[in-house]
Amino acid sequence: MSYRRLRAVFVKELHHITRDRLSLAMALATPIMFLLLFGYALSLDVDQIPTLIYDQDHTPESRDLIRQFEGSRYFHIRGNVSHYSDIEREIDRNRTLLAVVIPPDYSRNLAAGRRAQVQIILDGSDSNTASIALGYVQAVVRNYSVTPIVTPPVDPRLRVWYNASLESKNYVVPGLIAVILQIIAALLTSLTIAREWENGSMEQLLSTPLRPTELVLGKMLAYFVVGVVDATIAVLVGVFIFQVPLRGSVLLMAVSTCIFLFGALFWGIFISAVTRNQLQAYQMGLMSSFLPSFLLSGFVYSIENMPRVVQAITYVVPSRYAITILKGVFLKGIGINVLWIDFAFLLLYATAVFFLAVRKLKGKIA
Repeated sequence: MSYRRLRAVFVKELHHITRDRLSLAMALATPIMFLLLFGYALSLDVDQIPTLIYDQDHTPESRDLIRQFEGSRYFHIRGNVSHYSDIEREIDRNRTLLAVVIPPDYSRNLAAGRRAQVQIILDGSDSNTASIALGYVQAVVRNYSVTPIVTPPVDPRLRVWYNASLESKNYVVPGLIAVILQIIAALLTSLTIAREWENGSMEQLLSTPLRPTELVLGKMLAYFVVGVVDATIAVLVGVFIFQVPLRGSVLLMAVSTCIFLFGALFWGIFISAVTRNQLQAYQMGLMSSFLPSFLLSGFVYSIENMPRVVQAITYVVPSRYAITILKGVFLKGIGINVLWIDFAFLLLYATAVFFLAVRKLKGKIA
Protein backbone atom coordinates (compact mmCIF):
# COMPACT_ATOMS: atom_id res chain seq x y z
CA MET A 1 0.00 0.00 0.00
CA SER A 2 1.37 3.38 -1.01
CA TYR A 3 1.10 6.31 1.40
CA ARG A 4 1.23 8.80 -1.50
CA ARG A 5 -1.72 7.21 -3.30
CA LEU A 6 -3.68 6.93 -0.05
CA ARG A 7 -3.03 10.59 0.71
CA ALA A 8 -4.05 11.58 -2.83
CA VAL A 9 -7.43 9.86 -2.47
CA PHE A 10 -7.92 11.40 0.97
CA VAL A 11 -7.15 14.94 -0.28
CA LYS A 12 -9.32 14.48 -3.38
CA GLU A 13 -12.31 13.30 -1.35
CA LEU A 14 -11.77 16.01 1.26
CA HIS A 15 -11.80 18.66 -1.48
CA HIS A 16 -15.06 17.22 -2.78
CA ILE A 17 -16.60 17.39 0.70
CA THR A 18 -15.53 20.99 1.27
CA ARG A 19 -16.71 22.11 -2.18
CA ASP A 20 -20.23 20.84 -1.53
CA ARG A 21 -20.91 23.33 1.24
CA LEU A 22 -24.62 22.56 1.53
CA SER A 23 -24.00 18.85 2.13
CA LEU A 24 -21.18 19.65 4.55
CA ALA A 25 -23.39 22.05 6.50
CA MET A 26 -26.15 19.45 6.64
CA ALA A 27 -23.71 16.77 7.83
CA LEU A 28 -22.47 19.02 10.64
CA ALA A 29 -25.90 20.35 11.60
CA THR A 30 -27.65 16.96 11.62
CA PRO A 31 -26.27 15.84 15.03
CA ILE A 32 -27.52 19.04 16.67
CA MET A 33 -30.95 18.79 15.03
CA PHE A 34 -31.32 15.09 15.88
CA LEU A 35 -30.20 15.55 19.48
CA LEU A 36 -32.44 18.55 20.11
CA LEU A 37 -35.41 16.92 18.38
CA PHE A 38 -35.17 13.44 19.88
CA GLY A 39 -33.58 14.53 23.15
CA TYR A 40 -36.58 16.67 24.01
CA ALA A 41 -39.32 14.82 22.12
CA LEU A 42 -38.30 11.23 22.90
CA SER A 43 -39.05 11.26 26.60
CA LEU A 44 -39.64 8.05 28.51
CA ASP A 45 -40.79 9.93 31.58
CA VAL A 46 -44.46 9.45 32.43
CA ASP A 47 -45.74 12.27 34.61
CA GLN A 48 -48.55 14.81 34.68
CA ILE A 49 -50.95 12.05 33.61
CA PRO A 50 -54.32 13.63 32.73
CA THR A 51 -56.71 12.24 35.34
CA LEU A 52 -60.44 12.51 36.02
CA ILE A 53 -62.13 11.99 39.38
CA TYR A 54 -65.60 10.44 39.72
CA ASP A 55 -66.40 10.76 43.43
CA GLN A 56 -69.68 9.01 44.25
CA ASP A 57 -69.12 9.14 48.01
CA HIS A 58 -68.52 12.87 48.68
CA THR A 59 -67.16 12.33 52.18
CA PRO A 60 -64.04 13.58 53.98
CA GLU A 61 -62.48 10.13 53.46
CA SER A 62 -62.99 10.23 49.69
CA ARG A 63 -61.69 13.80 49.50
CA ASP A 64 -58.63 12.73 51.47
CA LEU A 65 -57.89 10.06 48.86
CA ILE A 66 -58.33 12.61 46.07
CA ARG A 67 -55.80 14.90 47.77
CA GLN A 68 -53.26 12.07 47.57
CA PHE A 69 -53.55 12.13 43.78
CA GLU A 70 -53.50 15.93 43.67
CA GLY A 71 -50.30 15.98 45.71
CA SER A 72 -48.47 13.61 43.39
CA ARG A 73 -46.43 15.04 40.52
CA TYR A 74 -47.38 12.08 38.38
CA PHE A 75 -51.04 13.07 38.07
CA HIS A 76 -52.73 16.14 36.65
CA ILE A 77 -56.33 16.29 37.87
CA ARG A 78 -58.38 17.71 35.02
CA GLY A 79 -61.59 17.85 37.02
CA ASN A 80 -64.49 15.93 38.51
CA VAL A 81 -67.18 14.17 36.49
CA SER A 82 -70.64 12.98 37.44
CA HIS A 83 -71.16 9.97 35.16
CA TYR A 84 -69.31 7.15 33.40
CA SER A 85 -70.32 8.61 30.05
CA ASP A 86 -68.19 11.68 30.79
CA ILE A 87 -65.16 9.46 31.35
CA GLU A 88 -65.83 7.54 28.14
CA ARG A 89 -66.17 10.74 26.13
CA GLU A 90 -62.92 12.24 27.48
CA ILE A 91 -60.95 9.06 26.87
CA ASP A 92 -62.35 8.72 23.33
CA ARG A 93 -61.22 12.28 22.60
CA ASN A 94 -57.72 11.57 24.00
CA ARG A 95 -58.17 14.23 26.67
CA THR A 96 -57.52 11.92 29.59
CA LEU A 97 -55.64 8.72 30.26
CA LEU A 98 -56.92 7.72 33.65
CA ALA A 99 -60.03 8.01 35.79
CA VAL A 100 -60.40 7.30 39.51
CA VAL A 101 -63.92 6.16 40.52
CA ILE A 102 -64.72 6.20 44.23
CA PRO A 103 -67.87 4.14 44.99
CA PRO A 104 -70.69 5.44 47.24
CA ASP A 105 -69.93 2.94 50.03
CA TYR A 106 -66.23 3.85 50.23
CA SER A 107 -66.33 5.62 53.63
CA ARG A 108 -68.74 3.08 55.13
CA ASN A 109 -66.45 0.22 54.27
CA LEU A 110 -63.51 2.07 55.79
CA ALA A 111 -65.44 2.77 59.00
CA ALA A 112 -66.52 -0.88 59.26
CA GLY A 113 -62.98 -2.13 58.78
CA ARG A 114 -63.81 -3.77 55.47
CA ARG A 115 -61.79 -3.49 52.27
CA ALA A 116 -62.76 -0.28 50.47
CA GLN A 117 -62.53 -0.73 46.72
CA VAL A 118 -61.59 2.03 44.26
CA GLN A 119 -62.08 1.60 40.52
CA ILE A 120 -59.33 2.70 38.14
CA ILE A 121 -60.19 3.18 34.46
CA LEU A 122 -57.22 3.35 32.07
CA ASP A 123 -56.88 4.02 28.36
CA GLY A 124 -54.95 0.92 27.29
CA SER A 125 -54.38 1.97 23.68
CA ASP A 126 -50.83 2.91 24.76
CA SER A 127 -50.04 -0.18 26.81
CA ASN A 128 -46.60 0.95 28.00
CA THR A 129 -47.80 4.28 29.36
CA ALA A 130 -50.90 2.65 30.83
CA SER A 131 -48.77 0.09 32.69
CA ILE A 132 -46.56 2.80 34.16
CA ALA A 133 -49.59 4.89 35.13
CA LEU A 134 -51.16 1.86 36.82
CA GLY A 135 -48.00 1.39 38.87
CA TYR A 136 -48.19 5.01 40.03
CA VAL A 137 -51.85 4.58 41.01
CA GLN A 138 -51.10 1.43 42.99
CA ALA A 139 -48.26 3.20 44.79
CA VAL A 140 -50.51 6.13 45.77
CA VAL A 141 -53.30 3.85 46.99
CA ARG A 142 -50.84 1.57 48.80
CA ASN A 143 -49.23 4.48 50.65
CA TYR A 144 -52.62 5.90 51.55
CA SER A 145 -53.90 2.58 52.87
CA VAL A 146 -51.06 2.14 55.37
CA THR A 147 -52.29 2.90 58.88
CA PRO A 148 -50.18 5.79 60.21
CA ILE A 149 -50.43 4.57 63.82
CA VAL A 150 -48.69 1.28 63.19
CA THR A 151 -44.92 1.48 62.88
CA PRO A 152 -43.76 -0.67 59.98
CA PRO A 153 -41.27 -3.40 60.98
CA VAL A 154 -39.04 -2.54 58.01
CA ASP A 155 -37.94 0.98 57.13
CA PRO A 156 -36.93 0.87 53.44
CA ARG A 157 -34.47 3.53 52.26
CA LEU A 158 -34.41 3.89 48.48
CA ARG A 159 -31.24 4.86 46.67
CA VAL A 160 -30.96 5.03 42.88
CA TRP A 161 -27.51 4.61 41.36
CA TYR A 162 -26.18 6.22 38.16
CA ASN A 163 -29.36 8.23 37.38
CA ALA A 164 -30.59 9.43 40.75
CA SER A 165 -33.09 11.90 39.27
CA LEU A 166 -34.57 9.15 37.04
CA GLU A 167 -34.61 11.53 34.07
CA SER A 168 -35.04 9.80 30.74
CA LYS A 169 -32.74 12.26 28.93
CA ASN A 170 -29.80 10.79 30.82
CA TYR A 171 -30.75 7.41 29.37
CA VAL A 172 -31.73 8.61 25.89
CA VAL A 173 -28.94 11.05 24.95
CA PRO A 174 -25.89 8.70 25.17
CA GLY A 175 -27.70 6.09 23.09
CA LEU A 176 -28.88 8.77 20.68
CA ILE A 177 -25.27 9.82 20.02
CA ALA A 178 -24.42 6.32 18.79
CA VAL A 179 -27.59 6.11 16.66
CA ILE A 180 -26.89 9.49 15.03
CA LEU A 181 -23.29 8.59 14.20
CA GLN A 182 -24.33 5.26 12.70
CA ILE A 183 -26.91 6.89 10.44
CA ILE A 184 -24.77 9.84 9.34
CA ALA A 185 -21.65 7.77 8.69
CA ALA A 186 -23.47 5.12 6.65
CA LEU A 187 -25.38 7.69 4.58
CA LEU A 188 -22.34 9.88 3.89
CA THR A 189 -20.14 7.10 2.55
CA SER A 190 -22.86 5.05 0.86
CA LEU A 191 -23.01 7.62 -1.94
CA THR A 192 -19.30 8.09 -2.55
CA ILE A 193 -18.40 5.19 -4.89
CA ALA A 194 -21.88 5.09 -6.44
CA ARG A 195 -21.37 8.75 -7.35
CA GLU A 196 -18.05 7.89 -8.98
CA TRP A 197 -19.78 5.27 -11.16
CA GLU A 198 -22.59 7.64 -12.15
CA ASN A 199 -20.19 10.49 -12.98
CA GLY A 200 -17.93 8.19 -15.00
CA SER A 201 -14.88 9.06 -12.88
CA MET A 202 -14.54 5.52 -11.53
CA GLU A 203 -13.13 4.35 -14.87
CA GLN A 204 -10.40 6.98 -14.55
CA LEU A 205 -9.57 5.79 -11.05
CA LEU A 206 -9.42 2.18 -12.23
CA SER A 207 -6.90 3.12 -14.92
CA THR A 208 -4.47 4.36 -12.24
CA PRO A 209 -2.19 2.19 -10.06
CA LEU A 210 -4.61 2.84 -7.19
CA ARG A 211 -5.44 -0.29 -5.19
CA PRO A 212 -8.87 -1.08 -3.69
CA THR A 213 -7.46 -0.93 -0.16
CA GLU A 214 -6.07 2.54 -0.79
CA LEU A 215 -9.32 3.69 -2.37
CA VAL A 216 -11.43 2.44 0.55
CA LEU A 217 -9.12 3.85 3.23
CA GLY A 218 -8.65 7.18 1.44
CA LYS A 219 -12.37 7.77 1.06
CA MET A 220 -13.08 6.58 4.58
CA LEU A 221 -10.50 8.90 6.16
CA ALA A 222 -12.00 11.96 4.47
CA TYR A 223 -15.43 11.23 5.88
CA PHE A 224 -13.87 10.16 9.18
CA VAL A 225 -12.85 13.78 9.72
CA VAL A 226 -16.48 14.85 9.32
CA GLY A 227 -17.59 12.02 11.61
CA VAL A 228 -15.18 13.07 14.37
CA VAL A 229 -16.50 16.63 14.19
CA ASP A 230 -20.07 15.28 14.37
CA ALA A 231 -19.21 13.10 17.36
CA THR A 232 -17.57 16.03 19.15
CA ILE A 233 -20.62 18.22 18.54
CA ALA A 234 -22.97 15.48 19.76
CA VAL A 235 -21.01 14.91 22.98
CA LEU A 236 -20.78 18.64 23.72
CA VAL A 237 -24.52 19.08 23.17
CA GLY A 238 -25.25 16.12 25.44
CA VAL A 239 -23.00 17.38 28.25
CA PHE A 240 -23.63 21.14 28.15
CA ILE A 241 -27.19 21.44 26.82
CA PHE A 242 -28.84 18.30 28.19
CA GLN A 243 -26.61 18.23 31.28
CA VAL A 244 -25.96 14.49 30.99
CA PRO A 245 -23.24 13.55 33.52
CA LEU A 246 -19.96 12.36 32.01
CA ARG A 247 -18.42 10.24 34.76
CA GLY A 248 -16.05 7.94 32.88
CA SER A 249 -12.91 8.13 30.77
CA VAL A 250 -13.05 10.58 27.88
CA LEU A 251 -10.17 8.68 26.24
CA LEU A 252 -12.10 5.39 26.29
CA MET A 253 -15.15 7.13 24.86
CA ALA A 254 -13.06 8.76 22.11
CA VAL A 255 -11.26 5.56 21.09
CA SER A 256 -14.43 3.44 21.06
CA THR A 257 -16.31 6.14 19.12
CA CYS A 258 -13.55 6.25 16.51
CA ILE A 259 -13.66 2.46 16.08
CA PHE A 260 -17.43 2.62 15.83
CA LEU A 261 -17.11 5.34 13.18
CA PHE A 262 -14.63 3.20 11.22
CA GLY A 263 -17.12 0.35 11.07
CA ALA A 264 -20.05 2.59 10.12
CA LEU A 265 -18.05 4.34 7.38
CA PHE A 266 -16.73 1.06 5.96
CA TRP A 267 -20.29 -0.27 5.91
CA GLY A 268 -21.39 2.73 3.86
CA ILE A 269 -18.53 2.17 1.42
CA PHE A 270 -19.45 -1.51 1.17
CA ILE A 271 -23.04 -0.55 0.27
CA SER A 272 -21.71 1.95 -2.24
CA ALA A 273 -19.57 -0.76 -3.82
CA VAL A 274 -22.51 -3.16 -4.05
CA THR A 275 -24.63 -0.77 -6.13
CA ARG A 276 -23.69 1.73 -8.80
CA ASN A 277 -26.79 3.85 -8.27
CA GLN A 278 -26.84 6.66 -5.71
CA LEU A 279 -30.57 6.29 -5.06
CA GLN A 280 -30.24 2.59 -4.32
CA ALA A 281 -27.14 3.22 -2.21
CA TYR A 282 -29.00 5.86 -0.19
CA GLN A 283 -32.00 3.59 0.36
CA MET A 284 -29.83 0.64 1.39
CA GLY A 285 -27.78 2.84 3.69
CA LEU A 286 -30.89 4.24 5.36
CA MET A 287 -32.56 0.85 5.79
CA SER A 288 -29.44 -0.86 7.14
CA SER A 289 -28.52 1.88 9.62
CA PHE A 290 -31.65 3.72 10.74
CA LEU A 291 -34.01 0.83 11.52
CA PRO A 292 -31.52 -1.54 13.23
CA SER A 293 -30.04 1.32 15.27
CA PHE A 294 -33.43 2.41 16.55
CA LEU A 295 -35.14 -0.94 16.96
CA LEU A 296 -32.47 -3.59 17.57
CA SER A 297 -29.73 -1.81 19.51
CA GLY A 298 -31.42 -1.51 22.90
CA PHE A 299 -31.73 2.24 22.40
CA VAL A 300 -35.50 2.34 23.02
CA TYR A 301 -36.57 -1.28 23.49
CA SER A 302 -34.89 -3.63 25.93
CA ILE A 303 -33.08 -6.46 24.13
CA GLU A 304 -33.84 -8.85 26.99
CA ASN A 305 -37.57 -8.52 26.28
CA MET A 306 -37.21 -9.38 22.59
CA PRO A 307 -37.85 -12.87 21.16
CA ARG A 308 -34.84 -15.19 21.11
CA VAL A 309 -34.47 -15.00 17.35
CA VAL A 310 -34.45 -11.20 17.38
CA GLN A 311 -31.97 -11.20 20.27
CA ALA A 312 -29.62 -13.28 18.14
CA ILE A 313 -29.91 -10.75 15.29
CA THR A 314 -28.95 -7.86 17.60
CA TYR A 315 -25.44 -9.31 17.97
CA VAL A 316 -24.58 -8.07 14.45
CA VAL A 317 -25.89 -4.54 15.11
CA PRO A 318 -22.83 -2.41 16.00
CA SER A 319 -24.88 0.34 17.66
CA ARG A 320 -25.75 -2.17 20.39
CA TYR A 321 -22.13 -2.23 21.57
CA ALA A 322 -21.56 1.48 21.04
CA ILE A 323 -24.65 2.34 23.11
CA THR A 324 -23.51 0.04 25.93
CA ILE A 325 -20.08 1.70 25.99
CA LEU A 326 -21.44 5.25 25.85
CA LYS A 327 -23.98 4.63 28.61
CA GLY A 328 -21.31 2.94 30.72
CA VAL A 329 -18.89 5.84 30.28
CA PHE A 330 -21.48 8.60 30.67
CA LEU A 331 -23.65 7.32 33.50
CA LYS A 332 -21.70 4.61 35.34
CA GLY A 333 -18.12 5.75 34.86
CA ILE A 334 -16.94 2.19 34.19
CA GLY A 335 -13.80 1.39 32.24
CA ILE A 336 -12.33 -1.03 29.74
CA ASN A 337 -12.14 -3.79 32.37
CA VAL A 338 -15.94 -4.02 32.20
CA LEU A 339 -16.56 -2.89 28.61
CA TRP A 340 -13.81 -4.86 26.86
CA ILE A 341 -16.23 -7.37 25.30
CA ASP A 342 -18.28 -4.62 23.64
CA PHE A 343 -15.05 -2.88 22.63
CA ALA A 344 -13.76 -6.10 21.05
CA PHE A 345 -17.01 -6.62 19.12
CA LEU A 346 -16.78 -3.08 17.69
CA LEU A 347 -13.18 -3.74 16.62
CA LEU A 348 -14.15 -7.08 15.07
CA TYR A 349 -17.07 -5.48 13.21
CA ALA A 350 -14.94 -2.65 11.80
CA THR A 351 -12.26 -5.09 10.61
CA ALA A 352 -14.78 -7.47 9.01
CA VAL A 353 -16.64 -4.72 7.16
CA PHE A 354 -13.36 -3.23 5.93
CA PHE A 355 -12.34 -6.52 4.31
CA LEU A 356 -15.84 -6.95 2.87
CA ALA A 357 -15.68 -3.49 1.27
CA VAL A 358 -12.20 -4.13 -0.19
CA ARG A 359 -13.22 -7.54 -1.53
CA LYS A 360 -16.38 -6.19 -3.11
CA LEU A 361 -14.50 -3.36 -4.73
CA LYS A 362 -11.96 -5.83 -6.12
CA GLY A 363 -14.85 -7.77 -7.63
CA LYS A 364 -16.15 -4.57 -9.27
CA ILE A 365 -12.72 -3.84 -10.70
CA ALA A 366 -12.34 -7.39 -12.00
